[in-house]
Amino acid sequence: MKQILQNLGNGETILAEVPCPRRSTGSVLIQTSKTLVSLGTEKMLIQFGQSGLIAKARAQPDKVKKVLQKIKTDGLWTTVDAVRTKLGTPIALGYCNAGVVVEVDPGRYAIGDRVISNGHHAEMVSAKENLTAKIPDTVSDETAAFTVVGAIGLQGIRLLQPTLGERIVVSGLGLIGLLCVQMLKAQGCQVLGIDFDETKLELARQFGAETINLGAGQDPVHVARNWTQGEGVDGVLITASTKSDELIHQAATMCRKRGRIVLVGVVGLNINRSDFYEKEISFQVSCSYGPGRYETNYEDRGMDYPIGFVRWTQQRNFQAVLNLMAEGKIVVEPLITHRFPFDDALAGYQAVNEKGAMGIVLDYASESPDQERKLTRKIVSSAPIKGKSAGDTVIGCIGAGNFTTRTLLPVFPKKGVFKKTIVSGTGVSASFAGNKFGFQEISSDSDLVMNDPEIDAVFITTPHSSHCRLVCQAIEAGKHVFVEKPMAMTFEEIESIEVAMSANPESCVMIGFNRRFSPHMIEIKKWLKSTPGPVAILITVNAGAIPADHWTQLRDVGGGRIIGEGCHFIDLARFLAGDRIEKASAFPLKGSEGQLGDCVSMQLSFADGSIASICYLANGSKDFPKERVEVFGGGKVLTCDNFRVSKEIGGSRKLKTSSQNKGHQKELTVFFDAIKKGGSWPISAEELIEVSRTTIELDQQVQTMLAENQ
Repeated sequence: MKQILQNLGNGETILAEVPCPRRSTGSVLIQTSKTLVSLGTEKMLIQFGQSGLIAKARAQPDKVKKVLQKIKTDGLWTTVDAVRTKLGTPIALGYCNAGVVVEVDPGRYAIGDRVISNGHHAEMVSAKENLTAKIPDTVSDETAAFTVVGAIGLQGIRLLQPTLGERIVVSGLGLIGLLCVQMLKAQGCQVLGIDFDETKLELARQFGAETINLGAGQDPVHVARNWTQGEGVDGVLITASTKSDELIHQAATMCRKRGRIVLVGVVGLNINRSDFYEKEISFQVSCSYGPGRYETNYEDRGMDYPIGFVRWTQQRNFQAVLNLMAEGKIVVEPLITHRFPFDDALAGYQAVNEKGAMGIVLDYASESPDQERKLTRKIVSSAPIKGKSAGDTVIGCIGAGNFTTRTLLPVFPKKGVFKKTIVSGTGVSASFAGNKFGFQEISSDSDLVMNDPEIDAVFITTPHSSHCRLVCQAIEAGKHVFVEKPMAMTFEEIESIEVAMSANPESCVMIGFNRRFSPHMIEIKKWLKSTPGPVAILITVNAGAIPADHWTQLRDVGGGRIIGEGCHFIDLARFLAGDRIEKASAFPLKGSEGQLGDCVSMQLSFADGSIASICYLANGSKDFPKERVEVFGGGKVLTCDNFRVSKEIGGSRKLKTSSQNKGHQKELTVFFDAIKKGGSWPISAEELIEVSRTTIELDQQVQTMLAENQ
């Protein structure tokens, strides 16, 4: 299928061929008929991409601070690589989609229903059910494509809380502003619209508003005062986009005492206290489509808010806009300035810069109905492909996220490996990675990898909750497996993997415990050979905070940070000690900073008498190194800071690498060597299982203690 992508690095807008997205449970697969180009968000992204690095930095000063911090802790070249990768990864454009349901779970919709969603500009989109709404029979697809952008305005109106007969100013008569004029009129409000463009002002007057022409030099405060007989307006809805602070000052000045201002657009926010203090004016920023936006439980898990407690969710806002369209109270035909067939979508993006451009509609129905092509979940890469040589290990990769494209694929061996298929759920990231790294095929269906007899090894870098299922499936298919940590999230999952391993002993399995393969850890291990007896290992991880709703923190998706990341350091301690773990205890930080279970002290004792203390902490300063390893024994202290500098305190031994080296390249080398040469695994099955079990045991201790403390 075709989809519009934007490269934030060079500003290029692309009409790309990508696999059809895979529909997950709770989602709707939609064949698109119409989409609307946003002159706000999308135009801003395009302009950002086309700007130079200095302009990008000026536009996002908060991101610059993070980059400088990363340089300080991780080094210049590691940071440069991260920034280049981020900017070079294309993003999908669009969030106003109308189309027909082609796949869905039983319940809310039927095949053939017309729906809107916040799906992208693509021939097929997969949208979560709470981000969709059914189109009334009397509303055309073209009109319905304005629903999501209309809901953005509606949410601002709801926050403004206008009542029948109130006098409301709409500052900025772009697409959202003109939709808001219509919705406010439908609510029985008097409306005063402000803009520089006479064409937009004329449209506002057609919709029943009074207007102020800034281009003609009219004073908005003076006109608003006269409009209200000197009383001041009840509320101001700001839908304009400007860096100036003047709009906020004007809005406050024209308001009556205890008036309300809601910001839907983007303006300068240096607020003059006296403007608001003297009249006790309220000010609020509106967030997107309404309650539920950016909430994982609502959007991704489909958990709706009870209507008795949250009357207007984002989905209910969608439906309200559609109902107003059905009643003729929202009219979009006068707002449409351009129509383009989807094949000419790039011309549509050129039109965003035209004077007077407003509603730009992309028409998918004008294309020939090639349903089979649109639904295909595998395409051939457009990148130059290295020919397969005799003896090459053929790989398939399931997962094409940031870790895969930035960390793993760039350090794959140059020879002896044939990259056949890469998979991602949406198909977009797989398309980018496949073309960049020379895969033969790109797909959104993992079964194509599992069922391909040519593929020898499967790389699994998906969300943690899918690891066990995919590992077992790959082993049972006779594949070798490299799975990013963790291998499993429960004891039951570990047991199922053990069963699969026992039934298929020829399959080599490896978890991405890369740190033990770092040259720093290998060197420290060598230094320890001259140290008699057991050692004491201290590992300090300044992990940094991650929000509670991030997928890694969700128990049923990421498993939490101890399972998802703490396992790395348990394995590292196991490697340095060189003997089996006999006992493991965990002690979480209590109180507000420890409520997520990501501030934990873990204590390990080993069969040879060695001990390890791992402090995994999310509440520290970013100025402190992210990872520090210390080993005490035989009168020596060996240290490693952030996998850049390792040394013997008081001794002459030292290792310094030009950038962070956490062992990813070495772990891949030994994995492929094990596949080709046979023999022992890079990490024995017993050790993989031991570390995985210990991790889950420690995590359960943490969760039990936190539950008892509540």
